[in-house]
Amino acid sequence: MYLYMSHIAVIGSGFSGLSAACYLAKEGFDVTILEKNDSAGGRARQFKANGFTFDMGPSWYWMPDVFENFFAYFGKKASDYYTLQRLDPSYKIVYSEDDTLNIPAGVEALCEMFEKLEAGSGKRLQQFLEEGKFKYDIGINDLVHKPGLSVSEFFDFNLVKGALRLHVFQSISTYIRKFFKEKKLVQLLEFPVLFLGATPENTPALYSLMNYADMALGTWYPQGGMYKVIEGMVSLARSLNVTFEFSSNVEQVEVNSTEATGLVVNGTFRPFDFIIAGADYHHVEQHLLPASHRRYSEDYWQKRVLAPSSLIFYLGINKKLDGLLHHTLFFDQDFKQHATEIYEQPQWPSSPQFYISCPSKTDTTVAPEGCENIFILVPVAPDLNDTDAIREKYFDSIISRLEQLTGQSIREHIIYKRSYAHRNFIEDYNAFKGNAYGLANTLMQTANLKPSIINKKVRNLFYTGQLTVPGPGVPPSIISGEVVARELIKRHKELVN
Repeated sequence: MYLYMSHIAVIGSGFSGLSAACYLAKEGFDVTILEKNDSAGGRARQFKANGFTFDMGPSWYWMPDVFENFFAYFGKKASDYYTLQRLDPSYKIVYSEDDTLNIPAGVEALCEMFEKLEAGSGKRLQQFLEEGKFKYDIGINDLVHKPGLSVSEFFDFNLVKGALRLHVFQSISTYIRKFFKEKKLVQLLEFPVLFLGATPENTPALYSLMNYADMALGTWYPQGGMYKVIEGMVSLARSLNVTFEFSSNVEQVEVNSTEATGLVVNGTFRPFDFIIAGADYHHVEQHLLPASHRRYSEDYWQKRVLAPSSLIFYLGINKKLDGLLHHTLFFDQDFKQHATEIYEQPQWPSSPQFYISCPSKTDTTVAPEGCENIFILVPVAPDLNDTDAIREKYFDSIISRLEQLTGQSIREHIIYKRSYAHRNFIEDYNAFKGNAYGLANTLMQTANLKPSIINKKVRNLFYTGQLTVPGPGVPPSIISGEVVARELIKRHKELVN
């Protein structure tokens, strides 16, 4: 079966699936993407309603070099598919009605802002970001491209030599406080790790690389929305002769003693030579594979630490709003308490922080004239009881806080509303415990300690996406697709030689 260029099925058309499909198609493989929903993108899908265009998931465009490197491999540029705009200010933080902070673009302006809040902190920020750059260069250009199949992958001289500078065994909470004392600055630097799957006290200081990505590389926006990136990747994939099949629900992985023979799709068996699962890892392994061919037990999965889920509200507002930027973070409540209620004592939060994306501040195409497009996100623990009543309780509370904090009426101007939380993530993506961001980036779930990209019992089945290496987030997902594609190509060559 391996003596010709094999037919590969990719389950799921999120960032990792699209990435893997492109790399494999460039090598000449016959690639088919099977997507259970009616459009590409996975969590990064888009929908339109009442003249509004909503990105359903990712809204932050960080690490632009990862996107550029992806397209460059195929002789393209991101600008061939969409137009990027750097946001300045990058985002806004609201502490109270009369206490807000606009985060400027550019290190020089940031240093000036830091200095105003804490004497001497501007110079310390430069050192903090220099150390973050070292971690970013090692992490994004080296560590995250390793398939996580052996500890020996990390026996690299340069990596070992720089291990102490990565601060893997120090918490980012402790690390940040070595540089800064001002509470606002500490909160600003801790917020990016809120979605990694642990409190700042339990997150390695390695992840200050995210602060470097935020502050030095900038916050960007693709005109038309984040879905423009998906459209670009789909366009690239089609140009490489990838086949897309939507509304194609994979119901079973058929196997013989050592390999998968194909998939049952919408009730019909389809033969494939290799399978890449970009869908939820737990779902594929525990529900699509027979028990005899699963690498991990259900007990193993129940012990995994997940990154947060999300309670999301998509709103159309029939007037322009004051007090919001494209990205606005609301830190008017106890940050530590909210983090504890996500990670350490999982429950619906007592008084959560929340985030708003208002792309209509930047992009006139996503809302009717004179209107605002609002995306409200509350990070919450996975595996919670998700009911309409609970959603409404939080909606009422958040809108009331938003009206108070920005000093304007909003509720009576809502002309479109849709909510999204745990049960939607399960229905749409078979998401394990309704998670939104995948597996937490804890020390014991890093690199080869994550669920493997290969199944030792099924030699032609591979996994990609946020529950395996390198982890959650859009840039890591794009890299995950590359990593698994390269591993498949390597093993294919071994089989035919």
